[in-house]
Amino acid sequence: MSQPENQLRPNVPVSPEPLAPFPQEKPDTLRKIAFDKFMKNKLAVIGLVVLIIIITAAICAPLLTQYNPNNQELLKKLQPPGSEHWLGVDTLGRDMYTRLLYGARVSLLVGFSSVTVSIIIGTIVGAIAGYYGGRIDNFLMRTVDVFLSFPSLFLLITLVTIFDPSIDKLILAFALFGWTTTARLVRGEFLSLRSREFVLAAKTMGVKSSRIIFSHILPNAMGPIIVTATLNVGIIILAESALSYLGLGIQPPTPSWGNMLQDAQSLTIMYTAPWYPIFPGLMILITVLAFNFVGDGLRDAFDPKMKS
Repeated sequence: MSQPENQLRPNVPVSPEPLAPFPQEKPDTLRKIAFDKFMKNKLAVIGLVVLIIIITAAICAPLLTQYNPNNQELLKKLQPPGSEHWLGVDTLGRDMYTRLLYGARVSLLVGFSSVTVSIIIGTIVGAIAGYYGGRIDNFLMRTVDVFLSFPSLFLLITLVTIFDPSIDKLILAFALFGWTTTARLVRGEFLSLRSREFVLAAKTMGVKSSRIIFSHILPNAMGPIIVTATLNVGIIILAESALSYLGLGIQPPTPSWGNMLQDAQSLTIMYTAPWYPIFPGLMILITVLAFNFVGDGLRDAFDPKMKS
């Protein structure tokens, strides 16, 4: 009889085969998470694409039209849209398509410049108030309350009535009353961040307060600031259009979407050329909606409590 097979083999220890290492995936960064959330918001992506198209068209306006925005052809005034003038001609014979392109430049310039100035002022005030607290916080926040107590619309109308309305004065006027919301928002963020471990560690190491504010805390508060800035651009564009519609904003012959609507107040034009106010009004609507969609998408992307 043959011996069992396990008795014929010598007792040689068998070394276990090495296990294949598990693939280690890099953890997603906050930027990637925010980007993925934003891209999943279809309205935000559509709004971003629309804004890119509008901004590109405004920058490349001289390349997209052969007409001068202030060139008048009185014999063709109120000519309806056609092959020669795609969007028609206004009351002074100026090409509407060309004036829409150049008007986008003015409206976007006022919006972006006003928001940039107001964001800078509001961020500095809110950061100082939220970081230091105490009497400095009380003084700065009472100053914010004073600005908020004034009716901004009436003050804007008063300012542009007293001074000759121009682009730079409109930017300063909008920035003067637009920084208060940003200051309160930044102050709240700094109040919640100044007691975090990384801030306490920086203080323990003797880092200067200015560096802690701008290098440690402010980058962690940029999400809400970017969202507020995006939403405020649409608000400023709408406010500028309203003032220009009333004749208190950008003055002709400089084109803006608001003063292009000014002639639409005439009932004669509404009956003879009903298409005339549609195009500038549609551009204001599309642009403001696009900024609001992008702002909502950024808010959802930067808010960790929001589910994608």
